[in-house]
Amino acid sequence: MSIYPKRQPDINSVAGDKNGRGIHYKWIALSNTTIAIFMAAVNGSILLISLPAIFNGISINPLTSFQYLLWVLMGYGIVTATLLLSFGRLSDMYGRVRLYNLGFAIFTAGSVLLFLTPDTGDAGAIEIIVFRLVQAVGSAFIFSNSAAILTDAFPPDERGKALGLNQVAAISGQFVGLIIGGLLAVFNWRYVFLISVPFGIFGTVWAYLKLKEPSYRKKNTQKVDIWGNLLFICGLTVFLIGITYGLVPYGDSPMGWEDPFVITALIAGLLMLLAFPVVETRVKDPMFRVDLFKIRNFAFGNAAGFLSALARGGVMIILIILLQGVWLPLHGYSFESTPFWAGVYMLPLTIGFVLMGPVSGILSDRYGARWLSTGGMLLVGISFLVLAALPYDFDYLLFAAALLIMGLGNGMFASPNSAAIMNSVPAGDRGVSSGMMSTLMNSGFVLSMGMFFTIVVVELTKTFPSVLSSALTAVNASVLIPEMSAIPATGALFAAFLGYNPVQMILSGISPDLVAGISSATIATLTGVNWFPETLAVAFMPSLDLSFYIGAALSFIAALLCSMRGNKYIEEIDGTGYRTGSKNISNSDIK
Repeated sequence: MSIYPKRQPDINSVAGDKNGRGIHYKWIALSNTTIAIFMAAVNGSILLISLPAIFNGISINPLTSFQYLLWVLMGYGIVTATLLLSFGRLSDMYGRVRLYNLGFAIFTAGSVLLFLTPDTGDAGAIEIIVFRLVQAVGSAFIFSNSAAILTDAFPPDERGKALGLNQVAAISGQFVGLIIGGLLAVFNWRYVFLISVPFGIFGTVWAYLKLKEPSYRKKNTQKVDIWGNLLFICGLTVFLIGITYGLVPYGDSPMGWEDPFVITALIAGLLMLLAFPVVETRVKDPMFRVDLFKIRNFAFGNAAGFLSALARGGVMIILIILLQGVWLPLHGYSFESTPFWAGVYMLPLTIGFVLMGPVSGILSDRYGARWLSTGGMLLVGISFLVLAALPYDFDYLLFAAALLIMGLGNGMFASPNSAAIMNSVPAGDRGVSSGMMSTLMNSGFVLSMGMFFTIVVVELTKTFPSVLSSALTAVNASVLIPEMSAIPATGALFAAFLGYNPVQMILSGISPDLVAGISSATIATLTGVNWFPETLAVAFMPSLDLSFYIGAALSFIAALLCSMRGNKYIEEIDGTGYRTGSKNISNSDIK
């Protein structure tokens, strides 16, 4: 017996509707959006693991190209974050399925362009960044509409399950991408981008043939919010570009926060973002529905989602740096093999999410998201504290247990939170709601990377030179202190992230006479798998611990917000006074 009160039949509970959507349509929608999410997830992680091969293939020096690493990692997120909201609003006006299909095609075109990257050196790096931005445009269309398409296709008592399965595909794709990237990069770095093309072509054709617009889509009588789009896109883009260049060295400073361009970008972007909600309350057809935040589940769910993304976005990359730059070399792995094995040793995080994601989705369909999401973020906070307590040469079982707890916690949080947000809004506003939810999460990830990279680089800049000098003196190589001190903190991080041993690269670039004066035993020590990881660890661990404590604090705040979200609320069933496009919200919406 259903726990829901009697209601009108859902479009998926009957044999079909006037758009030709039969009883199996919901599974078509789930499988197609799952392919899209899986493809995007594979594409994200496959790049992380393949960057050494890619940069080597286009002849880029890892010690002097930190800006390219930042743009490859963060440019995709910047474009996606800035476009999600606009695309979500446009999809409510012109059709979610139509724009979702367009996104699939654009993403596939971007993958083909990346495979065909013609140049090497700086030109090749810039081309890869630009083609990644093309992918990001397609990804923004996909992510701004996939949750709305699933919410349209599934009845309220199955949405948590559907979103949970969708998100399991995303986290599984991240692990599969690490494995495939490690394998394909051995043969040719271009294959890394080619792998997305068959998925993209199949998904694009299938989406165009099978996905249908919902029957209750609004007629296109609304106007595009030009001022809102300009303020938001320009403001967020300029602000995130400021953060990105704030991480790049400026003059004699290891970071760019004193760069006038960075200061101007941050101030200008912030001013535009502050003006944005003011404008949105005064235009007739706003792209950002401020009135939706009067819905309690929507407001608290999105706030918790943003803090969750802020807590874990940058920390995940820092964990990979810890494994690749410190722990794996200390345990006998060559620098070249560490990107692949870092993905393997991060597997407990994936297992936890895969195990808990569908279960939490099903449970939230029955009992609501409040306590599941609260418990999930508490587990994530606890896992951060466990990680902060570990030394750099940790027992892997303890590390794996912390990752498993983190995966279980994120699995408990993600699908119930998404389902609660999407259930709380009217059907006609699901596109913009999905876009707002995705925008906040993607912005949180990009801001998180900027925040935690800054913490790490600032700490390394203070401590790395003195630690490096002491370590060189200890192995009778003090003659190398001037040359080795030239390693910037960002270069050391870049090398660790890409699986390079920077000592070997520096020794090959200095005077042979100077190297000849150092004993062969000392050279072997310096270029071995232990010396640089141990030296980096001494300077790296204080900032890593601080990052974990910040992640824990943000997670606990997110848990508090989850507990304040109120009881289970489904707009189709519980809503009685909401009017689409109105600022009138009934008491039942905010209970």
